[in-house]
Amino acid sequence: MNILPNNKLLDLSGKTAIVTGGSLGIGFGICNRLAEAGANVIIAARNLEETQKAADELTHKGYKAFAVKADVSIEEDVKNLLNETIKQYGSIDILVNNAGIYPFSPLKDMTTEGFDKVIATNLRGVFLTVKYVSEQMIKQGKGGKIINVTSIDALHPSMIGLAHYDASKHGVWGFTKNIALELAKNNIWVNAVAPGGVMTHGVAVGESGGKEVVVERNPEPPKMEVAMGRMGVPDDIGKVVLFLASDMSSYMTGSQIVVDGGYLLK
Repeated sequence: MNILPNNKLLDLSGKTAIVTGGSLGIGFGICNRLAEAGANVIIAARNLEETQKAADELTHKGYKAFAVKADVSIEEDVKNLLNETIKQYGSIDILVNNAGIYPFSPLKDMTTEGFDKVIATNLRGVFLTVKYVSEQMIKQGKGGKIINVTSIDALHPSMIGLAHYDASKHGVWGFTKNIALELAKNNIWVNAVAPGGVMTHGVAVGESGGKEVVVERNPEPPKMEVAMGRMGVPDDIGKVVLFLASDMSSYMTGSQIVVDGGYLLK
């Protein structure tokens, strides 16, 4: 058995990664870490302007990144995302499903349309990307890594008003485990990361009552009543995704890593 030296374990040079919802917040934190490790990063999101801005930031650092406009809930967008990835870099080795929405809505105010929209983005989007990307990985014959970003809400509800979100994230966790069983024979690892509270643009807008705010790429984490005393930042999640995307996680599949600063210990 070949044992990689430490300086090669986190080396993703020559590998290509798709990161959905990669233009802001946790997604950009993930893109930054994968790109720094040498990966070609395809940044996919619905807002092309924000997505291109994120890609430009990474290429300005000397990393390899390319922007693709995609709504993961739409099958044709997912097919196009895969085609653009192959056209740009020739193969796909890593998929990170980070795209997700979390509109606050108590059950009494929740509509069928609102419920379906959350499920379509958070759960059907994961199904579509995993389906088409895994088919390409199997065709390539060299395996791959799939990482689904769930939430601590996949394990325990964080607050009232996120029932549709919690349903979607429980679904992604169940889907992750089953697909890990199915794809293991193809040397495709499938794992999940469950973030707790992370300071992102979406969270900041929610806390401001819907008012538009500016959040830095690497914000100072505000205090939070968890064991570690602070809210998470995007790079906290990016580092764990890098671990799962690398050879550091060579004997892990169907696992979920909780990254919540100790929130669930309460």
